Amino acid sequence: MTIMPAEGSAARLHVVLYQPEIAANAGSIGRTCVAVGAMLWLVRPLGFLIGDRHLKRAGLDYWDHLRWQVVDGLDEVAEAIGHDRFWSFSTRASTPYTQVRYQPGDALVFGPESRGLPARLVEDRPDRAVRIPMRSEARSLNLAVSAAVGVFEAVRQLDASD
Repeated sequence: MTIMPAEGSAARLHVVLYQPEIAANAGSIGRTCVAVGAMLWLVRPLGFLIGDRHLKRAGLDYWDHLRWQVVDGLDEVAEAIGHDRFWSFSTRASTPYTQVRYQPGDALVFGPESRGLPARLVEDRPDRAVRIPMRSEARSLNLAVSAAVGVFEAVRQLDASD
């Protein structure tokens, strides 16, 4: 598996996994990124090794087609695409993910499976924080499911504006 060089704003969308913990989720999200032409960013520390068999298995043979980059912090992603492009997905946000307008080159940012994004990311930019509505009996959705829900809404909007 080789890390593809980031080509910044050339991607249709960016999916940013902040400190992901489960290799299989990252692999599945990578597969979703290939399906829609999105770039995947993995922000360290990672809870798995890049060569993890679960990562490879979940991504199947899609890794050769995936544009992705591993970085040390969100600032590196912001430098490449712009901090104002971030949409932070969080159960602490109040705006539903369907009530914002996604633009080409936007980044959908998701936190680690066990704790979500740090509160400061949501509190610092509440206008750029969104949530996936769900019943109170569920704390959250699986990370790969959340990413797919957000990505396909953004793609739906982008396709409608073409």
